Formats: sequence, structure tokens, C-alpha cells
Amino acid sequence: MELQLVGNGTKYTVEDKNGKLLYTIKKKSFSSRYNLMDTSNYNLYTLVQTGDSKRPTFTIILNDNVFMTMECTSLFLDPTIKVKNKQMRFDLASKDRKNFEIILDGKHVGEIQTLMGVTGELQYHIEIENTAFDDYIPLFALAIDKAFGEMNKS
Repeated sequence: MELQLVGNGTKYTVEDKNGKLLYTIKKKSFSSRYNLMDTSNYNLYTLVQTGDSKRPTFTIILNDNVFMTMECTSLFLDPTIKVKNKQMRFDLASKDRKNFEIILDGKHVGEIQTLMGVTGELQYHIEIENTAFDDYIPLFALAIDKAFGEMNKS
């Protein structure tokens, strides 16, 4: 499955490879919460930034409960975000902070590429195996944007 995450201020859109809108991610007013919504505006997941810019951490919330935790283990040398929940573990591993490999329980299942849009906004191309895809996957690209976006713009 191929997806494109495009940011525009406090709102992000997620489209498939044909340009069809699948999800919208909106920031909740002044908080560090981002709601992932389907096309009927039903809130699927919420990403909450819990760490600071030196050690970014995130929590993915499902039905008011912690569903996954995300921790950036390194910002510079081998930038990696470790994602954990009770049943599975993802690693978002990179060498350059721009191209990330998605590893599920030790197996490569996809990648997330950072692209520069014509307006200077960063965009994220997500390619993931259908068997590993779930609705929360676009939040991985959002976490990469929040952890590494400012560094990647310069």
C-alpha cells in the first residue's frame, strides 16, 4: 500500500497513490495532540507528543487508552524511533533522518521517505506491505515530522 502524508499548518492529509483522501490529521488547538480521522471525521487514533525536542516521545491513544508508545532513541547517529504495544514492535530506522525503514518484529515491511514539497513543506511517502498496514501507520510519518522535520528543512 502506498500513501502520501502532506502537511499544511496544523492539518495533514493522507491520500492513496491515486490521490484519494483516506485520512485527515488535525492538531487540537494549543495542545500537542493530533487526531487521525477517517473521511467521515470519525476519530480513529490520537497522537500525543510527550517528550521534548531533545528526546521526542509520543503516545498513540485509542478509545482513551494508551495503544502504543513511541520513543526516539537517537536524533543524529542512526536516527531511530522505537514503537511498542503489547503484541508487536516496530522500529523506524534511518541513516539520514529522511528515509526510514519500517521494521515489524525484526522484519522489513516498508519505508517512509521524506520529500520536499514545492511550497517548502515536508511530505512523506509511505510504502508498506498490505499485511502490515493499519490505520495508525500515517501517525508514524507524523512522528517523524515532529521529531526530525525542522532538521530536515534546513
